[in-house]
Formats: sequence, structure tokens, C-alpha cells
Amino acid sequence: MVNTASTPVATTIGRHTFHWGSRTYVMGIVNVTTDSFSGDGLGGDVEAAVAQALAFQEGGADLIDVGGESTRPPGAVYDGGATPVSTEEELGRVIPVIERLNNALDIPISIDTYKAEVARQAVAAGAALINDVWGLQRDPEIATVAAETGTALVLMHNQAGTEYRDLLPDILTSLRKSLGVARDAGVAPEKMIVDPGIGFGKTATHNLQLLARLDEIGRGRPLLVGTSRKSFLGSILDKAGRPSQPTDRDVATAASMSLAISSGAAIVRVHDVGMALEASRTADAIVRAHR
Repeated sequence: MVNTASTPVATTIGRHTFHWGSRTYVMGIVNVTTDSFSGDGLGGDVEAAVAQALAFQEGGADLIDVGGESTRPPGAVYDGGATPVSTEEELGRVIPVIERLNNALDIPISIDTYKAEVARQAVAAGAALINDVWGLQRDPEIATVAAETGTALVLMHNQAGTEYRDLLPDILTSLRKSLGVARDAGVAPEKMIVDPGIGFGKTATHNLQLLARLDEIGRGRPLLVGTSRKSFLGSILDKAGRPSQPTDRDVATAASMSLAISSGAAIVRVHDVGMALEASRTADAIVRAHR
């Protein structure tokens, strides 16, 4: 487990309070990138990004996650690597979108970044959650941004390469370290959310092993899980004789997401909000009544 403390009852994100355990929350992905692995990158099209976010809200999303740099790490095992972008280019992509969404949305905005300056300006523009896919490893100053602004913070497990001494203990050790950095910077415990990093620094087999043991991670912190359209699902479909592009993986996403919910996922991060809402409400009706 990440720690021995009880999971916070609730977390305030922007103007909304998220009551953990009451139901699964859905985070819709808005990629203002040119090289998204899922094929949904909108580049610099602010109007398209705003329209997509509004459609997600109308479809039942609880949060919108805006990203300006593909979070597929260079050297990724599947789907190839992403092209890194400068801080200035990332800011140029996300800040106009967040400023527009801050006036258009009722639900909170998340900024998907591992750069402190991007996080700082995104929060100033209206973001209420920082989603750091490197768990403070690349830029620990993000923790200071979160602490000074009272912003909620997602800490994801990630690493370069796929070598582990022991998969789950190694992931837990890394997440505890990230949580410690955040705590030392002054981030309030109830503002911290963890993400096991499905698809990041892991092989397809690692991802399946991690999903099977997800309940061992989500004890003590709210758990965000993102399996949406990822390549390990493609590898499963390939073996079943169903070769797929990322956009063909939504049924497989729903299956993996439902299993994650049964193991304690509090938030699911998805490309197809309508699918996720149906799957999560069904999973909630089955598993949450028995907890």
C-alpha cells in the first residue's frame, strides 16, 4: 500500500468537493498536442478544444484534463516515443485553452504537465488540479506550486525503462517518495492523489500484473487510473486476432476500467466520456454497494 493512513474522505478541487468512495469520477482528456498516441490531438485549435471539453461536460465528465505535450515518453515500449516540446511551446498550447475553459466550464480543469512553470501559469489561468506524469521526479518545484496555491496534485508512477527488481514494491516505493516530496513542500495530505502509471515505464505484462494487484496500491490515497486506449490493450486484441488502432480500443478500455473500479479506482481518465460514464455507473452499482 502507498501508506497506512486512511483514504481522505473528500478533496476540494476548485469549487467542487469530491467524495471518495461515493462513486467513480470521470476525467475527460483534451489533448492540445500534434502527436497524441490516441489520434485525438487537436494541436493549437482552441475552438476545437473548448468544444470537446464542453461536450465532455455535457456527457457527464467530472473533470477536464488539458495536456499540451504528449505524455507518451520518448522510448516508450509501444506506439513509439513522443516529441518533447519546450516550456514556451507547451504554454502556448494550453494557456489559451484553459483561459477559455475557465469561463466556459462548471467542472474543474486539470493541467497535465511535468513542468513547474507550466503548472504555475495554468493554475493562474484557472486550472484546479496538477496532473504530474513524472510524480515530481522531473521538476519537484511542482510541489511548491501546488502547496502555495492550494491546488490538488496527482502523482503518477513513471520511470525510464522497464526494468524492475520487484514490480509492485518498486512502484510503491517510488510513489511513497513522490508523496514525501509533496508533503515536505507543504502540500496538504487531502490534496494528494496517486496514479500507478499504467503504460508508463512498463511492458504489457507489467500493466496486466499491476491491474490485477491494483487494490494493493489504492490504500491510503485516492487512486486515479488511466487505461484508455493504451497499447497494452492493443496487444491483448492483437493476440485475440483483433488488430486495432487506439480508437478501436474503447470496449477493451471499458473492461479494464471496470476492473480498476472494482479494485478501488476513484477517478478514471478517458478519451470517450460517454462510454466511461456508462461503464463506471454499472461498475459502481455492482461493487460500491458491497463495500
